[in-house]
Amino acid sequence: MKKTILTVALMGFAMLGVAQTTEPDTLALQQVEVLATRAQSNTPVAFTNISKKQIEAVNHGLDMPFLLMSTPGVLTTSDAGAGVGYTSIRVRGTDATRINITSNDIPMNDAESHSIFWVNTPDLASSLADIQVQRGVGTSTNGAGAFGASINMRTQRFSAKPFAELSGSFGSFNTHKETLKVGSGLLGDHWAFEARLSNIASDGFRDRATASLKSYYAQAGYFNNNASVRFITFGGKEDTYHAWDGISREMLETDRAYNPNGEIKRDGKVVGFYKDQKDIYRQFNYQLLWEQRFNSQWTWYLGLHYTDGYGYYQEYKNARTLKEYGLKPFTLTTLNEETGEYESTTVKKSSLVRRKGLDSGFGGGVFSLRYDGDRLNATLGGGFNRYVNDHVGNVLWVENYVGNLDPSHEYYRNRAEKNDFNIYAKGNYTIWKGLSAYADLQYRHIGYIIKGVNDKWDWTANPERMQVLNVDEDFDFFNPKAGLNWQINPNHRVYASFGVAHKEPTRNNYNDGPLTVHPRAERLFDWELGYNYTHSRWSAGINFYYMKYKDQLVLNGKLNEIGELMAENVPDSYRAGVELVAGVKITDWLRWDVNAAFSRNRIKNYVGYVSDYDENWEDMWSQSAIEKGNTTIAFSPSVIANSIITFNVKGFSAAIQSQYVSRQYLDNFQNKEDSLDPYFITNLSLAYTFKLRFIKEITFGADIYNLFGEKYETNGYSQTAAYHAADGTMTLVSSPMFYPMARMNLLVHLTFKF
Repeated sequence: MKKTILTVALMGFAMLGVAQTTEPDTLALQQVEVLATRAQSNTPVAFTNISKKQIEAVNHGLDMPFLLMSTPGVLTTSDAGAGVGYTSIRVRGTDATRINITSNDIPMNDAESHSIFWVNTPDLASSLADIQVQRGVGTSTNGAGAFGASINMRTQRFSAKPFAELSGSFGSFNTHKETLKVGSGLLGDHWAFEARLSNIASDGFRDRATASLKSYYAQAGYFNNNASVRFITFGGKEDTYHAWDGISREMLETDRAYNPNGEIKRDGKVVGFYKDQKDIYRQFNYQLLWEQRFNSQWTWYLGLHYTDGYGYYQEYKNARTLKEYGLKPFTLTTLNEETGEYESTTVKKSSLVRRKGLDSGFGGGVFSLRYDGDRLNATLGGGFNRYVNDHVGNVLWVENYVGNLDPSHEYYRNRAEKNDFNIYAKGNYTIWKGLSAYADLQYRHIGYIIKGVNDKWDWTANPERMQVLNVDEDFDFFNPKAGLNWQINPNHRVYASFGVAHKEPTRNNYNDGPLTVHPRAERLFDWELGYNYTHSRWSAGINFYYMKYKDQLVLNGKLNEIGELMAENVPDSYRAGVELVAGVKITDWLRWDVNAAFSRNRIKNYVGYVSDYDENWEDMWSQSAIEKGNTTIAFSPSVIANSIITFNVKGFSAAIQSQYVSRQYLDNFQNKEDSLDPYFITNLSLAYTFKLRFIKEITFGADIYNLFGEKYETNGYSQTAAYHAADGTMTLVSSPMFYPMARMNLLVHLTFKF
């Protein structure tokens, strides 16, 4: 990999040497960088652009998902309840495993889980130039399949002038953020250097849900009138206490901040909490980017990348079966105080501390060759990426253990390898007076291998043992997209498109599924139809969509051979809806923007499974199939609406952002008791900006989140069981768990720009 990076760097500098030698215009050059996977004004898909200025206005400490929460169809969640630490995002009801995320066209999703862990790249928002959120299949991109949306991030462009920026925030739950940014400006007409250091920490709304996040960003670039080579590195280290488990509905009323993670139990009672119940991970990202403009029509882009990740999470487990951790039962001798005699007991279960770690490397390259003509704009692009991840589990401590216990006793180890190749060709051709046709064809190949010992005990093996993993799968996907865009006049635009996307199973789909039957790949057919109106004072838009899924993988309550929940392919499901956006500039200093997404999200002929219990609540080791017919897909609200009122006058700015989210079901049975109640929250932002003689800009302000103190939950889970009474009747019983969000909380912030 190092040799490859060096070779491409030398090629890039060679091209710079033969480029034109006129006075460089770095701003003009940077306008063409990394456009390969972006939607343009004439691309017939639904998308939203978030500018650097918009990012800065809300980036005072919360994680990336909460900076995007006003985007149409977006939902955010936070395990700790305060927006710092483990947070996630959903778009059109689809979770992060189905959202393609790139930075400078380079994949950011974890290759195995398909998710993204924003906690691993803290404060990346402070180093972004802009973000584009595409809803639906969108345009062809690199990495994970876009099964509901894609988030395309571009890192900051170099400043032509030297600068320095220092900002800090502090507020509720001891949340604070400190960021330092510096830039050299253009040196010797060709060179530029920039860097950022950030520190974010929070105690969290929930008990012990602490987060300590440290990160950096640095880039160096060489610029010419027609080309640039940039080296970028960013990453960080996170140290978070687990808040991964929810609490009951009853607990929501008595102690909303309770966090059950780390509980130490004796005789069924909680006697304390394990202080090292933590997730610790560090990730470093490296990117080498070469952009070359050959002439006014042809542009070339090449990005080489490598991501190095290492970390683990550690947790206290109460009363665990020892052989599931590769440990033999032991004999414990204790004194019977009543008889005065020593008694021996064979211990098969004991509390212990385990650590699950991984060591991963993800590297490869992406490219694009772009043509911009009078009537045709076309791109040929693609990429190859390789991922290797070693998974290992250790037992660090066993309560009252008798015998020789290795301080890092290893009970499982396996390795995953994944190769991902794709190539695409897409273009827009102007047919007649603003009417253009769009075509986008992509081929993607995935090879995925998992070998070794899993972290689960196989009770069905003879003799019993840890599960053996033997996955060796190949996938070949063809993803066509096509559409029409008609710019009727400068104010009116209408578009329509159809696209196909495929998605391979995640690691969990293999690990948690049956050992003998592997899940099938998923397929999505996406129809979009939209209209936009723009005016100097106001704008409006409407987008209709219908997303039909084939073999979507969902948790349906079914258990695998060893009694763990698994996802199964369901034949038919769909998401259909309409997205509305509107904005009006009431005066030069007052603006009101609204958006709303109304949707219907269904699984057709759904069959769910529940575990059976007898009249004594003893597990019957069987399951009942429940035919629910057409049912709502979990975590898919039918209404998401946002309102943003902004006020700007003489350096003072204010924004009132409100969001309404309708009911969300925790599983696919569509029972009200297993759902998140609708909620309506309002956030208020206030800021004042002024200048001093030696300071370019000073901004201080405050963000008040959940202004009216709404009690609400944004995430949860539930497991339904079947209770069989002695009279033969069956009753479905569930135990929903919830992740509560903080009530009114505050962050004050101060920024100096030099």
